[in-house]
Amino acid sequence: MSKTIVQKVLFKNTTPKVLYSLYMDAKKHSLTAGSPCTITIGIGDKYAVHNGYISGKNLELVKDKLIVQTWRAMDWAKSDVDSIFTISLEPNGNDVMLYATHTNVPESKAASIAKGWVGHYWKPWKQYIAGKAIKRPVMS
Repeated sequence: MSKTIVQKVLFKNTTPKVLYSLYMDAKKHSLTAGSPCTITIGIGDKYAVHNGYISGKNLELVKDKLIVQTWRAMDWAKSDVDSIFTISLEPNGNDVMLYATHTNVPESKAASIAKGWVGHYWKPWKQYIAGKAIKRPVMS
């Protein structure tokens, strides 16, 4: 059985361009996530994050607005289908509302992945935007 993770995050004093770049620029993605990332901006291009623990490919990209990717962790069962991860960015004055939807997540992994988005992405992004040192969760 699979789950869907839905997260809505407000980023203050930034732009969709900044957030899109934090995810789609390999150097910025690596910096904020705290581990190597290979990612490019072509439809069908493959990416890998967290030393290859997560991989997938770009399905749809609308610059500064939308990212849709397949997403799979290396410890998933072979019978688990690839999940689909979507980020939608909506300007809101001087702020940006990020809508993240992660579908087809194995039920046994959903809580950990939901927590991972917050700890490895949304919180570090907020720290980066504010010009603060990035503090990451301790891995167990």
